[in-house]
Amino acid sequence: QEQFVESGGGLVRPGGSLRLSCAASGFDLEYYAIGWFRQAPGKEREGVSCISSMDGETYYSDSVKGRFTISRDDDKNTVYLQMNNLKPEDMATYYCAAEVGGCYFYNVGQWDDLYYWGQGTQVTVSS
Repeated sequence: QEQFVESGGGLVRPGGSLRLSCAASGFDLEYYAIGWFRQAPGKEREGVSCISSMDGETYYSDSVKGRFTISRDDDKNTVYLQMNNLKPEDMATYYCAAEVGGCYFYNVGQWDDLYYWGQGTQVTVSS
């Protein structure tokens, strides 16, 4: 079964860092763009970042630009989200999902057209 498994979440103090992993199972990651999303209780899902296949072009929401870095290791079939200078407003469950090629559906907000949504990993930012 094709799916993502997210990991790396946890409890961190404001200003701290975490690195999330998104491991693909049952398919080869190299042909897909991968998006990271988050959803906090009572809030709408938010697109955080996306990395395309082939050229590795990256996109970030304004709320995380300069603090988060997305990367991919196709040999390990895994995408990462390095999160630095975490803020309480970053607290959410983080998910990854895929689309073929570039970050088209991510950028136009058609997130339900992405594939292989994982179960998510919880990030808590609190002192």
